[in-house]
Amino acid sequence: MYIDRNDTICAIATGLGKSAIGKIRVSGPEAIEICNGIFIGKKRISEMETFTAAFGRIYDEGRQYDEVIALVMKAPHTYTTEDTVELDLHGGPFVMKRVMELLVSKGARVAEPGEFTKRAFLGGRIDMTEAEAVMDVINSETDMALNASLNQLSGNLRDEISDIREKLIYNTAYIESAIDDPEHYELDGYAETLQDTVNEILERLDKLLAGFDEGRLIREGINTAIVGRPNVGKSSILNTLLGEERAIVTDIEGTTRDTLEEYISLDGIVLKLIDTAGIRETEDKVEQIGVDKARTSISSADLVLLVLDGSDDITEDDKNLVKSITDKKVIVLVNKSDKEESFNADRIRDLLAKEFKDELPAIIEFSAKTGGGKDLLKAKISELFYEGHLDYNSEVRITNVRHKGLVVDAEESLRKVLQSIEDGVGEDFYTIDLMAAYESLGTVIGESLEDDLADKIFKEFCMGK
Repeated sequence: MYIDRNDTICAIATGLGKSAIGKIRVSGPEAIEICNGIFIGKKRISEMETFTAAFGRIYDEGRQYDEVIALVMKAPHTYTTEDTVELDLHGGPFVMKRVMELLVSKGARVAEPGEFTKRAFLGGRIDMTEAEAVMDVINSETDMALNASLNQLSGNLRDEISDIREKLIYNTAYIESAIDDPEHYELDGYAETLQDTVNEILERLDKLLAGFDEGRLIREGINTAIVGRPNVGKSSILNTLLGEERAIVTDIEGTTRDTLEEYISLDGIVLKLIDTAGIRETEDKVEQIGVDKARTSISSADLVLLVLDGSDDITEDDKNLVKSITDKKVIVLVNKSDKEESFNADRIRDLLAKEFKDELPAIIEFSAKTGGGKDLLKAKISELFYEGHLDYNSEVRITNVRHKGLVVDAEESLRKVLQSIEDGVGEDFYTIDLMAAYESLGTVIGESLEDDLADKIFKEFCMGK
């Protein structure tokens, strides 16, 4: 995405459906001039003070387009750091389309997805972590996800990274100054001082990485595969958790031939539920494709909900399935527990004990028919992923895979510094790896971000943001 800051851009900033109010946002050096030419009210837009609003009409060549409220925000104290005008119209798609066409005819151009936020980034108003948090706020589906995004949007991660980078650049500058001017800067014993500093930084980076998994799950949800042999009630359980008939349920084995994905929130715990085909040995080529997809879902899952039929005996397919999930976090749902012939859970424990050597998975008697066991399931998921509590504090976390990779790169560079100190090599070698760590962390906050990566990030944004 090439950004010409001399361009003036416009976009519809609200949904395209019918609504009471629709917003069109205009930003750039000619935003006020363009809007001034089509707005008629008691005040001209060019005469308005910043952060003020005026009622008027959109007119052009004697034709009225709509009644609007115009909000004027002047540079540099705006979201984009540019002159910005927001036009609040009636929210009809047709009238907003006509006003957009009028703005383009007067010299504005339609903004690219994410271009408003990219201009905020290029103008120095926000760093890249805050820009990415904007979309996380928009996509948040629970209080925890929203709090995590707002925490990052407030600049907490930026402040932590910036403070670490300041320590890195200070030590790099000191070493280089001492090499160039040994009369005024002393390096004797400096290796020990640097070693302490690097270890302290590594502890801070380790803390960021330690919170990544929980932060990612808060942001993206727990990737949860519902697995079991055919006709044990996987699709019924999905429907029960969703509270709607989303998956087709029949008494015919092998009804589910493909994976079905849905998101739910269980009192703040977001699950990305994946209903899979029944896993068994089969000669049916189409069913086998579904079985293969189910196994792929298991391999990528954060959590496996293993469904067993509480009204039937353990089968070879059940035993083979248990063997394939021993390296995963597992909760066993004994479905059809409402039936009188439901068998004793001890037999299931015996099956699990043969494969899970360290700790048996939780076993929950569940009824897809009545919803019995749903509250216990929520509690067990909380224990597995959030240590039994769901409070989200203001601790700095990284929730983005891009951030994690760069922090890992920075740690590797800093460990090379420690190795150089241990090997007793010259101080000039320290600066190479110190600067590598500095650059990696700079890419996290966007201070050394290549254009193609920036484009990729902002293209994920919605129009008008």
